[in-house]
Order: sequence, then C-alpha cells, then structure tokens
Amino acid sequence: MSKITGAQMIIKCLKEEGVDVAFGYPGGKVIPLYDALFDSDIRHILVRHEQCAAHAADGYARATGKTGVCIATSGPGATNLVTGIANANMDSIPIVAITGQVERSQIGTDAFQEADITGIVTPVTKHTYLVKDIKELPVAIKQAFLIASTGRPGPVLIDIPVDIQTELIDENIKVDINLTGYKPTVKGHLKQIKDAAKKIARSKKPVIFSGGGVIISGASEILQEFARTARIPVITSLMGKGSFPETDPLSLGMAGMHGTKYANLAFTECDLIIAVGVRFDDRITGKLSEFAPGAEVIHIDIDPAEIGKNIKVLIPIVGDAKTILTDLKEEYDKCIEKKETQDREEWLARVKKLKEDFPLTYDRKSNKIKPAYVVEKIYELTGGDAIICTEVGQNQMWAAQFYKYTKPRTLISSGGLGTMGFGLPASIGAKVGRPDKTVIDIAGDGSIQMVSQEFATAVSNKINIKVMLLNNGYLGMVRQWQEFFWNKRYSNTCIKESVDFVKLIEAYGGVGLRVTKKEEVEDAIKKALSIDNVVLVDFHVDCEENVYPMVAPGASISNMLESV
Repeated sequence: MSKITGAQMIIKCLKEEGVDVAFGYPGGKVIPLYDALFDSDIRHILVRHEQCAAHAADGYARATGKTGVCIATSGPGATNLVTGIANANMDSIPIVAITGQVERSQIGTDAFQEADITGIVTPVTKHTYLVKDIKELPVAIKQAFLIASTGRPGPVLIDIPVDIQTELIDENIKVDINLTGYKPTVKGHLKQIKDAAKKIARSKKPVIFSGGGVIISGASEILQEFARTARIPVITSLMGKGSFPETDPLSLGMAGMHGTKYANLAFTECDLIIAVGVRFDDRITGKLSEFAPGAEVIHIDIDPAEIGKNIKVLIPIVGDAKTILTDLKEEYDKCIEKKETQDREEWLARVKKLKEDFPLTYDRKSNKIKPAYVVEKIYELTGGDAIICTEVGQNQMWAAQFYKYTKPRTLISSGGLGTMGFGLPASIGAKVGRPDKTVIDIAGDGSIQMVSQEFATAVSNKINIKVMLLNNGYLGMVRQWQEFFWNKRYSNTCIKESVDFVKLIEAYGGVGLRVTKKEEVEDAIKKALSIDNVVLVDFHVDCEENVYPMVAPGASISNMLESV
C-alpha cells in the first residue's frame, strides 16, 4: 500500500479536479502544502496580500468558467481571505479556499495564529470543512469542488490542520462523494414552462431581464435565439452584461441606479418580465412598490430562495437557465406555429423611441478629459474584444455604461458586495486564465490604492494586464453622493495628489504613462496596448464629473437624475 502525506494528497486531489493554477500566500500552517506544491506542476501565483488571492481566484473563475483556487495560512492569513470569499458568494462565483489550521490538539486553545475560520465564513460560503481525520481529506476536497461549481455556484472553504498535512494516507484510498440531500434542480417543471410560453405569447409589451445566472449556466446563446425569435427587448443586470450583445437593436443595456434611462422606462411600461438568473436587488428595483407596476413576472433561477424574495412572481421556474430556456423556446415555437403570438411592432417602436430620446451621453465638447470618453476610446481601440475588469465606484459605472459588451465573461466586476480593490487582483486572475485575451482594469485612484502591492504580483509573473486609471483625485462615488445629498460637504473624500502613480508602477518594474490632455488619450491607449509589460495609464480626468443618469436612494427607477 503506497502512502503519501496529507499535503501530497491535497495536490493529487487538486490535479484530479483539473486545477492547474492556484493563488496564495504561504505561512506557518501551510508550509507542508507549499512544500508539496514545490514538486508539483500546479502553477502557484504568489500574491502580496491574501485578500487578493481570493479576488484573483474569483477573476480566474469568471473569465474561464472553471473553479478558482486560493490558499492561505491560519489566523490572519485565513481571515484576510474573508472579503474575497464574501465577494464571490454575493456574485455566485465558484472558488475553493484552502486554509491551514493549528494542530488538532491545539484547536480551541487560542494557540498562536489560531482563528475559527469555518465559523467566521459560514455566513458567506456555500459550505465549509474542518478536516479532523486524514481519511476525510480527499472526500472534503472532492465534495468542495462539486458544491462550489454546481447548482448556484459559490465559495467553499476547507480548513486543514497542519498535522493532517504531514500525516500519511493511502494514496489510492477510495472516495465516496455522495452528498445526501444535495441535489440542485436542473430541469424546469414542464407545466410551468408551458404556462410561461403561453404567457409570453400573449404579452404585448414583454422584456427579458438577463442576469449573471445566464452567463454562469452558458445560456447566452439560447437566450439570444429566444429573444430574437420572440422579438423581445433584453435588459441586463450588471452581472448579466455580455449575456446579450449590446450592439443588438433589441438590447436595452443595464437597468437600475446607474442604468440606462430607456431600460428603466421599459421596466416601468412593460406588461411582462421574463427574469433569468437575476436577484432583483435594490440597485435594480429602486423603490419596490413602484417597480414595474404594470408587469407580471416569470422568474427562472436555479436558487429557489431567490424566486419571490423581493418581487411577486406569477410563474416561478426553478432550474438551470440553459436547460429551461431551451425548453421554453421549444414551447414558444409551438405557439408561433399555432399563430398564438402577439404582434409587438408597437412595443418595439416604443422601445426604439426611448433609446433615441434618452441616450447615454456626456459633454463631448468639453476640453477636459471625460471618463466616459476614455472608456469609449478603450472600446473603440480594442474592438470590444477585451476582458474588462473594474474596481468599484464611478469607474465601475462608466465602464458598464460606455463599453459595449457583446460576449459573456468579458465584464468582471464586483456586483453584490461592491468591493473596492477588486479589479486589479481580479484582472490578474483573468489574465492567468485567459492569456490569449487583452485584459484591462478600468480603475479609480481610490480603489487601486487598496491593492497596489499587487503590481508586484503582475510584474514578477509577467501577467501583462493594462490598468486604465480614471484619476479624479476623489473617492468619486462617495463624493457624488455627498454633492447630491449632503450639501457638498466633502468629508474625507478628497485624495488629490496622494500618490504619483507613474512612479509607483515604475517602482514595481511596470510602465507608467500620464495623460493630462484630451488629445493625448487615444495615443496613450494605443501605446499601452502595444507594450509587452504591465502598464498603468494615469488619466487625469475631470475631477467633479458625475455618473448620470442616477436614481436617488429610495426613489422610483423611472425618476432619474440627469446631467444639465
């Protein structure tokens, strides 16, 4: 009987799950695991802070559709992962976090660098494991990957005491991964699907509301086929961007607090919402009592807990988006054959008029560098073929508004948790997962300073991301709220001249470009894209530019603040 250490078993199990890269930071209670990594062909990316290991694993997962892996030691190493784990949980991203723990005999004694990490992360994970028996180790790892990647995806944490990592185990131990009670529903209820098809056929003013679940399930293609067959306009959430091409005439873009006015008005005027893989969160709905007042709702989601949580639903359909949309299109085609569908010319004409009357815009005549102008130029010069990562705040919303997403997994952004500092490590993970793609982090000067140490990670590993920094000298979104709702009392939001970003990136071995004039923007982007290195372009944008349109907190989404 061949024996290997627990650490070697971890590597063996990771290889069996198809893991070829992990993001992490070593420490005392994962030294055995890192020793096993030394002899493996799993690529390890050494981040400079554990939170960024989780974000990088998250970005990798979003860009590839695979499960991301991050590693940290016990105590502060593990607790530093928490924000990244919570971020992945809110956006339904599959990651497996592996943490070291003190020896089993020391658990509960407040030993050096001990923390109850499974207890800490239970509210923000799909599941956690504390391995107390060496024989449980391969079972825990295999189950963790299954749970993380199936049903509604999400993060799973495995906490492994250091003495488990050094103990010996049979290399060929048989593993039973049967999970009693864990059986996510995939196939939708046929009667509900038939009822939904008939309801859609009778609808005069329907909209499809496409969310991140469409991308996760690989349902983008069938959603597009269905929308075009049924001639139904498509609205997306932030997480759903790329599920339907924003260059298509049926696209209404993103709805919500900083969505398009025409999308919000379409919600307000429609008579039916076909929601697929969305949560109806507060940033989308605004004042709940006034959201889509004339609409009935068909809600398709793999997580039954999301259906009816915020919005009253007429027809709930639990299951996988791709499977259900395939069946729904088949049933709708029967309605077409029977000539039971409504003529939607009037509704499509109305939607087209809304798009013409309320386009996304900004002061294009200004001599100042407008953030939206920079994003438009990035779109133009990449041909819309880049993977765009964002930080959180104004930069995130401009990136969502003015770059047209036409393919899934091309916008990587922190949606539910709104985590500042997400974009840089996420772009590292995305580039590792998709080295063939141009990966751009559209950043703000506030967010990027939270994680700027990760420039070392990118440069040292030759992960040649491009950072397009919209530098306005403020914590921009907070400043915007202070301007609108707090009488311009800019309390602790001005960060002008806090750092020379060109010198900063150069200190890490990357390339820095500074842009202070509008006429320099295009050439700087071209140059950045042509350089075989990590590049940061520091765009000194209009410092008090606001994101428009905007729905005030607690207001109806039909009531949007607009620039004058």
